[in-house]
Amino acid sequence: MIYFDNAATTSPKPLSVIKAADYAMSALSANPGRSGHTLSVKAADTVYACRQKLADFFGFANPERIVFTKNCTEALNTVIKGLELENCEVIISSFEHNSVSRPLFSLKKKGVITKVAKVYFYDEKRTVESFESLMNERTRLVVCTHASNVCGCILPVGKIGRLCRKKKIPFCVDAAQSAGVLDINTERDCIDFLCLPGHKGLYAPMGTGALLCGGELSGTLTEGGTGNFSHTLYQPDDLPERLESGTLNLPGIAGVSAGIDFVKAREVERIFSHEKKLASMLYRELGKIPGVILYGEDPEKTTTAPVVSFNLSDTRSEELAAELSRRGFAVRAGLHCSPLAHKSLGTLKNGTVRVSFSVFNRPDEVALFTKNIKNI
Repeated sequence: MIYFDNAATTSPKPLSVIKAADYAMSALSANPGRSGHTLSVKAADTVYACRQKLADFFGFANPERIVFTKNCTEALNTVIKGLELENCEVIISSFEHNSVSRPLFSLKKKGVITKVAKVYFYDEKRTVESFESLMNERTRLVVCTHASNVCGCILPVGKIGRLCRKKKIPFCVDAAQSAGVLDINTERDCIDFLCLPGHKGLYAPMGTGALLCGGELSGTLTEGGTGNFSHTLYQPDDLPERLESGTLNLPGIAGVSAGIDFVKAREVERIFSHEKKLASMLYRELGKIPGVILYGEDPEKTTTAPVVSFNLSDTRSEELAAELSRRGFAVRAGLHCSPLAHKSLGTLKNGTVRVSFSVFNRPDEVALFTKNIKNI
């Protein structure tokens, strides 16, 4: 199977990541921060080392304000439901994932109004102006995806972040498609809350994610055992414990740590360049095939994440993906949990077939894929 579904989960995982997770299960199987014995202390050291690596990698000042989650969705929900948003307004982009739009919709009964800022393809100035035009004294949060999981469009999060900082509005970034692929610095880009998965661009196991929590959250998603302040029935105020109830996913966290090492060794810029060349190659070759409908522009010529979405005329996207699976290709079809993006692209009815790359994909795989599209 040639794997082109890396925007969902990268596969395969690096051997170093597999070994790190295996070591955590075989040699460090103890609750971090819950006991004073040697294994528990070593487990806690492993967790803190990963927090430090995440802080260094994403330009975040305080490792102790990094909260581990089971995925990016949980991190986004932690922010959205942790702020006091009753009877106020929240601004999101027209490319947001359901991980943002659904929790906000659930707050509609609390008087939360969600405004959608239009994203203008390859026009950062108009996109930033679109966000600014919706801001007012009732705006309590801006949530923005860094890169669309449908068409790869990269949003100017740095410019939006500086605008939010100027207006004193908390800024939350969904880095599901950009963490490990694009350069992110929370200090430089004025990001208050950075939400990311471990299992995509950081090549870690599934069931891992993190929230880099630079802002203050009043509410919690869960309460329970935190390993400290056990004498009180109230959830502790200190991070990360306040937002990390229960036993942490130590093998997953060890995998995140190894995944960061893997990405750093290969360099984000080089990884992005490699994946972008593959995406551009696919875009150009598909463009030569009659009946292929492409969305967006050539990734090599624009500021776009390495994702290619397309359709074949008169063919449902799910049917094409199923046929490609029978031919040995793993791709994603449908709406990709992002109906807002598909509405923007005009593909809400049929969705698209999405091809997404990792550091392990090769040009010969792209060539074989396009050959099969021609045959189909």
